[in-house]
Parts: sequence; structure tokens; C-alpha cells
Amino acid sequence: MDFELKTLTRARICNEKCDALVVLVPQDFSSTADPVSVLVALALKSGDFEAKSGKLLSAYRTLGIAATRTVLVGAGDGSPKQIRTAVNAALGALKASNAQRVVVCLSALNSQQADVVRATVVACSDTVYSYTATKSKVIPAKLQRVVIGVSSLADAQTGFDKGIALAKGMDFAREWGNRPANHATPTMLAGAARELGKFPNIKVEVLGPKEVAKLGMGSFMAVAQGSDEPLRFIVLHYEGAAKAEAPVVLVGKGITFDSGGISIKPAAEMDEMKFDMCGATSVLGTFRALAELQPALNVVGLIPASENMTGGSAVKPGDVVTSMSGQTIEILNTDAEGRLVLCDALTYAERFKPKAVIDIATLTGACVIALGSVRSALFSTDEALAQALTQAGESSLDLCWRMPLDEEYAEGLKTNFADVANIAGRAAGVVTAAKFLQRFATRFAWAHLDIAGTAWKGGAAKGATGRPVPLLLDYLLGQVPVAKAEKAPAKAKPVKRRVPLPKTGV
Repeated sequence: MDFELKTLTRARICNEKCDALVVLVPQDFSSTADPVSVLVALALKSGDFEAKSGKLLSAYRTLGIAATRTVLVGAGDGSPKQIRTAVNAALGALKASNAQRVVVCLSALNSQQADVVRATVVACSDTVYSYTATKSKVIPAKLQRVVIGVSSLADAQTGFDKGIALAKGMDFAREWGNRPANHATPTMLAGAARELGKFPNIKVEVLGPKEVAKLGMGSFMAVAQGSDEPLRFIVLHYEGAAKAEAPVVLVGKGITFDSGGISIKPAAEMDEMKFDMCGATSVLGTFRALAELQPALNVVGLIPASENMTGGSAVKPGDVVTSMSGQTIEILNTDAEGRLVLCDALTYAERFKPKAVIDIATLTGACVIALGSVRSALFSTDEALAQALTQAGESSLDLCWRMPLDEEYAEGLKTNFADVANIAGRAAGVVTAAKFLQRFATRFAWAHLDIAGTAWKGGAAKGATGRPVPLLLDYLLGQVPVAKAEKAPAKAKPVKRRVPLPKTGV
């Protein structure tokens, strides 16, 4: 799908030929003499339409408006959150139509700042995304182009660029998160990472079983040993700043399918365990967005990728393994495998002398019970890092919530047979999992995002969400030194951009 940013005042928008004109109407809408404003004013006065976010009213071949269809959609207070709701509703209503070129008019909003434009682009992309990779017949989407109409390009360009980058990154994350396990093995996931290595400033290294064994990643290897699919340890480097500048390290859990191992999961909804690699795909998606924006910072991505299966060589409850850090771990439950692959990746991260390390994982069902699908759980040992991630969640509409790390929560991880057990009791399971990881993250500023409730949706809307790519990208962009931040061009020009589905290239 193509995106275009264009100067379109309310007067000019009436002459813009398109299949559908979507007009966002705020609660503080002020009418002028143009046909669009007249239509909005009449609809509001009659009571047939209200400016509450997501409310719709459609008209066909309206006098004085060149568009075939005109869709009025309430934008509430005009905040990015309500803009997202409005655009989702409008594009969702047009999805089944024959509309190929749609103009989304933001000119009636009193604020058309960067965050509003970004929210518009991301909402459009999110609404029209459709998974097709493993379908025998693919019906091409009718909607081919979305024009974002604003009063001034200068105020909107930065948000448009960020929106395009996010759309590409989230689509990449969604696409690989949605793939079934036989189409997204650790080897295939490594292939997806290698595709990112074709972009400027990105380098990719893939380690196999021999290299991982040489590193002493006994915990990671234990998880993979029950599967016929060989593990892969994926290392990505985005190098946008001087080598001397410490990188931020992103660690993504890459369990491409989680049967639970010997501690096997219930059959119901086990197919959704293909989503257990969404931490990994969020790292890949973030690198795709970085490739688009090319910010002046350094980022490392680490993805321990494997299956967790029940083969004859699978690790058993009660087995003790030695992690890369040298700490021994008693595996009381083989379904608590995410923390076992992450702990070795966290130890590996030390070699980069990082500015901060953030791990992202669909780690615990307890997180879903605690926070549902609205916010990801955030744990951190560093106040500044925790605040920066929380702020990034707010600005990107990809929310998180900070959880405690009191030392008393680690009591349940004590064992007579190793340095630490991989699980505690049922109580506060989301916290005790984080306490386990904390043991391996003492030499740097560290944060853990449990995305078990936010990485995918179930039911009729089943599919990966692309979260927390927006949160991670906003955090990373906030780390770019102000002096090195890219300056907006003096005279912005209309921009056309295309957001294709990611190439797989495995």
C-alpha cells in the first residue's frame, strides 16, 4: 500500500478526486464555507452524526465534493489515541468497499502535529494488514493508496516518516509472528534476520549449535535439545553512531513453538504457541523501523531461537543445567523455558558494555491475568530506564505498567539442588519470572517487558499485534543525542511512500 503526505486545506480537499474521502471531525469543530464543512455542520446539527471518536456517517456523491464517497468520522478530542480509534473505524468500514484511493483529511483538526500524523499512518496500516503467507489463493487488497491531507507539511513530515517506519516494522513483526511453526523455524527466523542485513548500517550474525556450545550456553541448549530443529542464536547490529558509543541491547525470546516440553501444555489453544516468538519478532520489527529512519545511535539485537518440544532427548523436570554465567539451574518445569533461553542471552549481552539492556518476551500466563491485553508488564532495576520506557509507551500508545521487584519475591526460587530453580509457586508468577532473569542482569541497566497479554489477539481477531515495536522505537529515538538528531528540511515536499508486506527471503 502506498502512503502520500499532501497539503490539502478544507477548501482544496473538496476538489480532490478519490474513491473515498475520510474527514476526521473533532469535538471542537469550527465550520467554514467549503462543502465539506457545510456537510459536517448539517450532520452535527441534525443529530445524525456526532464527533465522538469512532462515530461514522457516510455520504455518496455529495454536491461540491469530488470524492465518490465521503465518510465523516468523529475524532473526539483530537488526541493521538482518539485519532487511532477514528481511523480504525473509518478504514475498517471501507475495507469491504471498492475504494482504491482514499484521502484521510486531518485539516479539520486544530492540531496536526507529528504525533497525530503518526497515529493516522499506523492506524491505516494496522487496519488494512492481512496475513497471506500460507494461503493458496491470495485476493489482492483493493485499497492501494492512502493520502494523508494536512494543512502544513512542515508540522507533519516528522510524524509521517515515523509512521511509515513503524508501519513497516510492525508489519514485519506481525508477519513473522503469525507464521505457523513449520513456516517459521529457528533457521527460517534467522533467514528473516539476514534479510534485514541488506539495509544500510545493519549487520547480522547467526550462531548455530556448535558456536552456542562453545560459548557455554547450557541453559539455552537444554531447551532446544528435545527438538529436531537446530537452535539459532541471532545477533543483529544497527550501527548509526560512532563505535565508541555504547549500544542499547534488545533481547527477544524466540521460541518458535512451545509445546511446554515434558511439562506439556493443555491441548486447547496450543496452536497459539507459535506466537511464543513474538519477543523475537518485535526485535526484528524494531530493526526494520531503524533501517527506515537511520537514527544516530547503536543498537544490538539478540535472539535465542529454538523450539521447546517433547522428544526423547528433551530436558526433564528435575534436571540441573549450567548457564553461560556459570550459575546452575534446576529445571522444575520445562514449560518455564523462556527464562532459560533469555538468561544466557543476557549474559552474552555483557560483552557489548551496553548503555541498557531490554529483554522482551511472551513469558508468563500470569502476566495476562494481571494486566490483560492493554498493557505490557515492565520490570526494571534502573529508575531512569523504567521512566524512559514508561514515557515511550505513553507517547507511542503502546502502554506498559511497572511491576515490583522486591527481593522477597525471589524466596520461591531457592532449591536444594542448584543455585536457583526456574520457577517458584503460583503466586506472583509474573514477578518471580522477572526475579529469575534479574540474577543474570546485574552488570548493566536492565528492563524486562512481559508481553504475553499484548503480543497477539485470540478469538475471531487471532493474530500478532506487532507490539511492542512502537514502544521500543520511541524509547530508542529518545536516546539519540539532541545535537545529532536529524533536522527537518527547511521546505518539506509532498512524499509518497510504499509500505509493502515484508520479504521473507529465507
